Amino acid sequence: MTHAHGDSYVFSSESVSEGHPDKLADRISDRVLDHFLSRDPKSRVACETLVTKNFVCIAGETRSTVKIEHDELVKLAREVILETGYDGFDDRFGHETAQIEVRLQPQAFEIANAVDQASAEHQGAGDQGLMFGYASDETPSLMPAPITHAHAIVKELARARKAKEVPWLRPDTKSQVSIRYQGGTPVEITRVVVSTQHAPTVTQPKIREYIVEVAIPKLIPAELLPKGWKDHALVNPSGAFTEGGPATDTGLTGRKIIVDTYGGFARHGGGAFSGKDPSKVDRSAAYAARWVAKNIVAAGLAKRCEVQIAYAIGVREPVSIMVETFGTSPHPRHELDARVRAAFDLTPYAISRDLKLEAPIYYATAAYGHFGRNPSELRGGFTWEQTNRIQALQGTAAPAAR
Repeated sequence: MTHAHGDSYVFSSESVSEGHPDKLADRISDRVLDHFLSRDPKSRVACETLVTKNFVCIAGETRSTVKIEHDELVKLAREVILETGYDGFDDRFGHETAQIEVRLQPQAFEIANAVDQASAEHQGAGDQGLMFGYASDETPSLMPAPITHAHAIVKELARARKAKEVPWLRPDTKSQVSIRYQGGTPVEITRVVVSTQHAPTVTQPKIREYIVEVAIPKLIPAELLPKGWKDHALVNPSGAFTEGGPATDTGLTGRKIIVDTYGGFARHGGGAFSGKDPSKVDRSAAYAARWVAKNIVAAGLAKRCEVQIAYAIGVREPVSIMVETFGTSPHPRHELDARVRAAFDLTPYAISRDLKLEAPIYYATAAYGHFGRNPSELRGGFTWEQTNRIQALQGTAAPAAR
């Protein structure tokens, strides 16, 4: 996406709440992952979850020095369902009524043998694949504006629901924000769409009043809201939304990868994150790519930056690293590539070490995006949001150790 200075265009991104069936599946998978890592930081986990009407299936492959009992994982899943808000208001899906099956099996020996070497430093990538990271100076978090504001809406509705400030809100919520850009800069929101599950006792006018008069003005800067924006806001455009969640819509781990990343503003390699331990470069290298891109923008080397990293299974070093700045950097590509290689060690072992990815930090990532989050939201988490390699990229600090 390269745009001329005076170019005008509208870009849209969506987000979904933690109560969306796909996100509930992500949350269960990451809670299972955290449970393994809390007991054995070297655990290998690839956990996927399916949720549907009064049924949850937790499946995947694991390898760990500790034995996790079936009942432990069932209890964890019920806790996540309750925390997410499915507390029994609908007898078709709730923390007490859902049947939960666990189908975790041992990781294949061939995969284990390819990834884990005699020395931890020589650990190979857990799979082949290509991962992208992105950053832009258009918001304080160095994230694209559309996904930033879409996340803010569903996150606030979840907060208000849990705080019982808005008693008719229910867990399953979606948002979509369209923003007009001028010369690459966001100038105004052209459309906001919010669909929220609700109790049957509330009217649609009441829901709309809360969304457009209270929630959105609280979350989105006034300078981005043009005159008359409320007339164009769409709130529950399909009408009543009393039935939602897994009771009416099946959810699967890894089906919201664009919501998890940059709202479509950057390319995506296709690999999902949730339920995967850091030996899986689908997750850890995507975090590292964001770390690299964010530091490049924070260092003033570009206004926008996309980083691609690619790996082969069992191989330590990336097979390629690419930096794209969309014409926003005064530095040639080959120079930026060289700076990245000098400032960052992007082997799987080093990524996990430098970003502290063997800690049980993943449950907090499973809703409202993996990127653009404040590290203070989770002690020891979101380490890939740190801008701690600025000096190294600018050539004023020692290169990363290898």
